[in-house]
Amino acid sequence: MDALETLRQWVQESHRIVFFGGAGVSTESGIPDFRSVDGLYHQKFEYPPETIISHSFYRANPAYFFRFYREKMLPLGFQPNVTHQKLAQWEQEGKLLAVVTQNIDGLHQKAGSRKVYELHGSVLRNYCMDCGAAYDLGYTQDSAHCRGSIPICPQCGGIIKPDVVLYEEALDEDCMLGAIRAIEAADTLIIGGTSLAVYPAAGLIRYFKGKNLV
Repeated sequence: MDALETLRQWVQESHRIVFFGGAGVSTESGIPDFRSVDGLYHQKFEYPPETIISHSFYRANPAYFFRFYREKMLPLGFQPNVTHQKLAQWEQEGKLLAVVTQNIDGLHQKAGSRKVYELHGSVLRNYCMDCGAAYDLGYTQDSAHCRGSIPICPQCGGIIKPDVVLYEEALDEDCMLGAIRAIEAADTLIIGGTSLAVYPAAGLIRYFKGKNLV
């Protein structure tokens, strides 16, 4: 039996699938990944991308951070691909428990998935660093609400930060716990589009105790 037929059989027999994915899931939609030859880490900037999307750089140089963020990290205008759509279909059919994703593009939800654990947050959510007020992506992209490239909270004048996990920042505990519980309950775990090089997210797969690992 070839690998594709085995996968098809496992999916057919499974009722608690969990999908664990990364940037490679969205490349088919046109969003660059990080580590491939054309990925974010192989492009040339004044600073390494890992430095720019770190918490300390964001605090020290928010204007440069937001210029890079808007140019290279915002998945504007992209649509879900067949992977996002198939996962949403499996959830609607009662076969898939959850999607655990390292992506911040919101394409799983756009395809119709409801149970999505976004380990690294989402560009669609934004909040004021000072007062905590919430803003959608459209608000932060309107130049009328920005000081230069930096989105500013109209309530207190604080900087509005994307709800994404930067280097040096901790993952959300509730999201992590939900993802762990889903993986522990899975009968089939499918891993796709990730190098499993980013921790602590990659370490979650050790909680899988089910039957089929893809």
